[in-house]
Amino acid sequence: MPSSLNILFVGDIVGMPGLDLATSLLPGLIKKYSADLVIVNGENATEGKGISEEHAKRIFELGVHVITTGNHVWDRWDSRKLLGSDRRILRPLNYPKDNGGNGFIVVDLGEKGKAGVLSVQGRVYMQPIDDPFRTAEWAVGKMAEESKIIVVDFHADATAEKMGMGWFLDGKVTALVGTHTHTPTADGRILPRGTAFITDVGMTGPFDSVLGMKKEAALRRMMLGTPHKYEVATNDARLCALHIRADADTGKAVSMEQIIFPQFG
Repeated sequence: MPSSLNILFVGDIVGMPGLDLATSLLPGLIKKYSADLVIVNGENATEGKGISEEHAKRIFELGVHVITTGNHVWDRWDSRKLLGSDRRILRPLNYPKDNGGNGFIVVDLGEKGKAGVLSVQGRVYMQPIDDPFRTAEWAVGKMAEESKIIVVDFHADATAEKMGMGWFLDGKVTALVGTHTHTPTADGRILPRGTAFITDVGMTGPFDSVLGMKKEAALRRMMLGTPHKYEVATNDARLCALHIRADADTGKAVSMEQIIFPQFG
């Protein structure tokens, strides 16, 4: 029988509510799913914007192999220093290279071999950075020289752009996981050529909120059309994640399970 590899991907951690919940639940999930590769999006871990060295260390201590990020990682100046000092913390590869940091990594998993992880960002309704499709194609080609297992965090706003990337990379990567919009979608599936796909895995943070932020400030922004300071909400914290089982010999996804805890209802 072909060997399998278990991947656990945890959606955007938002502030202390998300970090505390991940600290409580993630070790148990790693054990439950016998996770060989654990990836966490941490771009909102510190006060909802960026990630500090302290919080990155706390996430890695849970058994995480790679932290991916997105556009909000640039909101904290100390995050930039962190990106340059730890290759396990990724920033979207298609930002101009002078920003520092790296966008992909091949992780050595010991007896389980190696696995590639890529962070890339969309352009629709977001910053006009380099083409994510051609950037992903190049990076996947590089990682494929070392590993069949490749997981892509596509940090994007538009559902159409995320779906487009899924079809573009189908059969070339093990999984294409959408992040950024903080709302779990119900379209998780394995595409025809063997790539696990979901438009958005959702966030790990407070759902009594507007995308993790206090409702009052968000509503003032929407209704008044002027800036108001965002603050991380505190209530109804939930963890959103994916478990993907892959064929280690082919790199294709065999099964995927969406995890939301506690469940909505």
